[in-house]
Amino acid sequence: MNTPPVADYVLTRLSQLGIDRIFGVPGDYAFSIDDAAERVPGLSWVGCANELNAAYAADGYARIRGAAMLSTTYGVGELSAINGVMGSKAHRLPVFHLVGMPSERIQRLGLVTHHNLGDTVYDRFMPLSAAAACVSARLTADNCVEELERVIREALRHSMPAYLVISEVEGIMPVLGRPVAGGPLATIKRQKSVSIELDAAVDTLVSRITAARQPVAIVTSLVARYGLRERAMEFIRRANLPVAVMPNDKGAVDESLPSFIGLYNGGMSSPPAVAEAVTTADLVLDIGGMVLNELSTGFWTDLPAPGRVVSIHGNWVRAGDKVFVNVAIDDVLERLVARVQARATDAPIRVEPLPLVGEGVDRLASANFYPRLQRRLRAGDTIVVETGTCMLHANRMLLPAGVGVEEQALWGSIGWATPACLGVALAKTSGRTWLITGDGSHQLTLNELAVMGRYGVKPVIFVLNNGLYGIEDVISERGHAYDDLAAVRYELLPEAFGCRGWLTAKVGTVAELDAVLDRIDGHDGAAYVEVLIPNEESQPLPDAVIDAGYKLRTPPVG
Repeated sequence: MNTPPVADYVLTRLSQLGIDRIFGVPGDYAFSIDDAAERVPGLSWVGCANELNAAYAADGYARIRGAAMLSTTYGVGELSAINGVMGSKAHRLPVFHLVGMPSERIQRLGLVTHHNLGDTVYDRFMPLSAAAACVSARLTADNCVEELERVIREALRHSMPAYLVISEVEGIMPVLGRPVAGGPLATIKRQKSVSIELDAAVDTLVSRITAARQPVAIVTSLVARYGLRERAMEFIRRANLPVAVMPNDKGAVDESLPSFIGLYNGGMSSPPAVAEAVTTADLVLDIGGMVLNELSTGFWTDLPAPGRVVSIHGNWVRAGDKVFVNVAIDDVLERLVARVQARATDAPIRVEPLPLVGEGVDRLASANFYPRLQRRLRAGDTIVVETGTCMLHANRMLLPAGVGVEEQALWGSIGWATPACLGVALAKTSGRTWLITGDGSHQLTLNELAVMGRYGVKPVIFVLNNGLYGIEDVISERGHAYDDLAAVRYELLPEAFGCRGWLTAKVGTVAELDAVLDRIDGHDGAAYVEVLIPNEESQPLPDAVIDAGYKLRTPPVG
């Protein structure tokens, strides 16, 4: 029986999960992988501007498709990608990072190669790249079949990246063993439950929910990572539980639900009453595992009492001092949907769309930009929101039914959103992809616009130009030269980068924004709009609030 080369087999097997793109930058030691990408049926190569952008794009793709592939070369390529892959680890995304390395013939002969440090230590980069993943393997013709199945299982079980090393010569060797034919991601059972633990966990959850008089549910993005968002929403509907979302998890909840109460962010919640609803609840049902970092809790303000929180994690449940292990989140939600009783009470808080303000020649500002954007969103759309002040404003929008949001609030690597927008757009099969980014973040990765033009994606991009790193002014003092940006003629970039047929505009007033939004509604292609936002918006937070987040002051005596 003829068997495929290792690289072809690996890409074929991964593509069976439903991955139809591989993002990367070509490199000589990865040529066996790059060549295989052109041979595997149904798989397309996406050449990105650099390896970091490729990692960001794979991250965005995995958010829609559930998993992604990334290819880089040895040393210089994989190290450039680590920041992006580590962000995927923080946000629980299975990105399969494939790296080519020098052949074993070079290694056995002790030859010195490029992309190294002038010595013969060939595996020095492997621990670094493996640290950005949850599982790793060095694949050979002999171990490829068994090791790849182990890696796929662990990456999907943890919903985190995997690191796969294939030397250039092993990549062209025929696989030894019987190839495995896998199925799409949606058909794969990622984790199994121990029945006695599952029974006890669900009984405890049902008991706590039934006894609660003022319960609140908080749903995190982990449910989406495991493909369980609709199951979680079914549970919320059946139970009629008031439900909130945190800044790390915008888009995890259907905000058209009557029981949706808004954004929980500690003392910076929106509406403000959400904070009281969470902190006074006698049960906070945490579905997915809340991440209580400073930016998701208003600098650790108004946190829910730990004794009132019951958490459903990926494969374990905690209720007070009780911990149940080996209980898969999909099994828990399935049982809860079958057993839950609907509560008669309505949600205590009503969330309204951002009010329309401003008109005509009024200068644009966040206060009049986001309400107008909110009203243009349609079911099937996805918004990609960059880290920074745009995220603070976008999180307060009330999303229409069927609109998704992708952010990187936890890892917070500025520049992520532009390449991630490429990945999201290539992964989607319907609906628009919208990008909201600040000019500072955009400058880090705007060369990916050329890749968008090359592959014919059609995002709608808003670059909010205030001439500085606005979020830095919010969390520091005004007037630092290091917060200022180079002046860029953003509206000229699409043409310079070869993006044909793009609608481009530069707007500074409410009337100009309204006009370009009307044009976008009637335009079937991509759009790129520079939005002038006054830098005076970025005013520092009170000193006490900033110190709550950074803990720089000497604590008072007593």
